[in-house]
Amino acid sequence: MSVQTWTYLIVGLTFALYLYIAYRSRAGSTKEFYVSGGGVKPIHNGMATAADWMSAASFISMAGIISFAGRDGGVYLMGWTGGYVLLALLLAPYLRKFGKFTVPDFVGDRYYSQVARIVAVLCAIVVSFTYVAGQMQGVGIVFSRFLEVPLTQGVLIGTGIVFFYAVLGGMKGITYTQVAQYCVLIFAFLVPAIFLAVMMTGTPIPQLGFGGTMTDGSGEYLLDKLDNLHVDLGFAAYTSGVKPAIDVAAITMALMVGTAGLPHVIVRFYTVPNVTGARISAFWALLFIAILYTTAPAVAAFARTNLINTVDQASYAEIPDWFKKWEITGLVAFEDKNGDGLIQYYNDANTDPQFQAKAREAGWAGNELTVNRDIMVLANPEIAQLPNWVVGLVAAGGLAAALSTAAGLLLVISTAFAHDLVKRCLKPDISEKGELLCARIGAAAAVTVAAYFGINPPGFVAQVVAFAFGLAAASFFPAILMGIFQKKMNREGAVAGMLIGIIFTASYIIYFKFVVPDKNSTEHWLFGISPEGIGTIGMILNFIVAQIVMRFTPEPPTEVQEIVENIRTPRQFTAASKTTDG
Repeated sequence: MSVQTWTYLIVGLTFALYLYIAYRSRAGSTKEFYVSGGGVKPIHNGMATAADWMSAASFISMAGIISFAGRDGGVYLMGWTGGYVLLALLLAPYLRKFGKFTVPDFVGDRYYSQVARIVAVLCAIVVSFTYVAGQMQGVGIVFSRFLEVPLTQGVLIGTGIVFFYAVLGGMKGITYTQVAQYCVLIFAFLVPAIFLAVMMTGTPIPQLGFGGTMTDGSGEYLLDKLDNLHVDLGFAAYTSGVKPAIDVAAITMALMVGTAGLPHVIVRFYTVPNVTGARISAFWALLFIAILYTTAPAVAAFARTNLINTVDQASYAEIPDWFKKWEITGLVAFEDKNGDGLIQYYNDANTDPQFQAKAREAGWAGNELTVNRDIMVLANPEIAQLPNWVVGLVAAGGLAAALSTAAGLLLVISTAFAHDLVKRCLKPDISEKGELLCARIGAAAAVTVAAYFGINPPGFVAQVVAFAFGLAAASFFPAILMGIFQKKMNREGAVAGMLIGIIFTASYIIYFKFVVPDKNSTEHWLFGISPEGIGTIGMILNFIVAQIVMRFTPEPPTEVQEIVENIRTPRQFTAASKTTDG
């Protein structure tokens, strides 16, 4: 069967499974819509959390950016993995013990303020919309290639599917759908990785193949070969890094602490019955996430090596079918600048005199190939000429990753609107049925806006997601951390910190990405920090402003300080203390 037939078959079967699960487990109450009734088993919640966590950025874009940026792309790997550890160990159990459905609920009650709640709602919506834009873009990329339709149509098709099972099922439907999606996406990511590891390095374990020796008879290590290919084409060696150290540190930190402030991941710890279940599900989620994250660098290296070997200096007339199929999407482009019919792929921005002399001697007239880094994982099986069913499987995995996270984010937006804004602030006497209707209306509006940003994204998938993490780092993380570990932090400090953090970070990103994108270079950045990493500075400003304002405003009420003490103190210790004091 053809690639397209296999894709229709596998994607159709997986989607039928998702929609069936969403329908059978649809929400019938607000508690089921928001937190799945609180009765999900830890291992199932771990799978659902992993699927929620491993978005299109993890499945599609992370290996893609590592394949192009080499060592510099590792900041995404380090930041996202470290961030989940931070969330699981430092925040999740305490938030679960506090017992609120959402982050705005936590902020509103911990800081005893409707203003704080509304600020948190606005932050949750901004972060979630930014994040979901990347997911819808990923959905559009998959559909546009494998249905052979323009990117806009691909996004609209994906939007309709997300709308159905997110709006109908709520968290209950999403949770069990995400369990199935995790199984699909991890299988889809590992199968081609194992194929390529065997073909290129002779081992079935991709992580070992990443540091293994090529089977092409050269005796070279994979990374040495990739370094040589890069240098020959005028790029920096694959294993070298060109980003300034301060920017690497800032991006890694923003991704880490942004992870710990992401509302759609935090809410997953409320879907288990108790605090112990939250800790166990965090362990399972970390294990399930590690399987993909430790495989991604190998996939990136395999994909980059195959792309260069297949495309560079190849005749366009004889180029494989996969190349022309991707050209239809606009995500791969060839411009024959010297008219020789060959594809010249090299770094024409390299100013080294020796390399420029080499380019002139070869008759190069400028780089002729443009490849969107987000296609690398999806195109990898085709480039390596793997069986057609593997290509279809990868398409299904990419859709599972993008749609699972998009659904979780849309639920956060709808919950922030219905529960935190309408129920808690505007209309406290609204019925449960009315609140559920508001949540679904909010999700429908959110998916419409998400479709627009998917069609008109502000960057590639991982970059857009990094912006969302930076906004979460600058707004939520300090408020949550201080709310748990600093009992004297008050509402005035928390609100001032959140506003300063998110306004500064959003302004910086908008300025360099939309107002003056031509100045998007290190010489214009504050302290040499890129928009992807500016959330670290926003977070620091949040902490500083909150601490200053706190010292000039009244302390929190005594009962609030006691609540903070209780959520930090293990129950066994509290009981023992009372007995001793007795």
